[in-house]
Amino acid sequence: MTPRLKQLYETKVRPELTQKFGYTNTMQVPRLEKIVINMGVGEAVNDTKIVQAAVAELEAIAGQKAVVTRARKSIANFKVREGMPLGCKVTLRGARMYEFLDRFINIALPRVRDFRGVSPRSFDGRGNFAFGLKEQIVFPEIDFDKVDQVRGMNVAICTTARSNDEGRALLAAFNMPFQS
Repeated sequence: MTPRLKQLYETKVRPELTQKFGYTNTMQVPRLEKIVINMGVGEAVNDTKIVQAAVAELEAIAGQKAVVTRARKSIANFKVREGMPLGCKVTLRGARMYEFLDRFINIALPRVRDFRGVSPRSFDGRGNFAFGLKEQIVFPEIDFDKVDQVRGMNVAICTTARSNDEGRALLAAFNMPFQS
């Protein structure tokens, strides 16, 4: 069974973008490439068990195994040694990517406190969109009672768009709530 947002893309979004930007080939139309979710855990310097809790939460949110990120080099001022676990990340592609984006836009973002929309200035110049969340408890997969600490995360949505306008049009077609 194909995800709901993928069907929406193939039936509605792709023809709209083709007409709006005047593409001659369907492969020119921007599409989602991947979504990278990153959770940095700075407190892991003192206790490495904190990273394991973050990994478990990220795996619950993404529905896929998370990779532990480690320090590349030692920094004495931050008490960080080379190879120390400092966070975790997940790269979503295909059906899981569309499922995550669907849950993110329709369930998680409306649950963010004082949410007025995501900033349209968070594009990188090549159609990719990145933003941060202050707390992981906005996702329904996280049990609020079992959370030991509120952690933030970064979400990067990578597209094949060539400009910010194309990327914004693609995400707006998926009902991404941009600030006006």
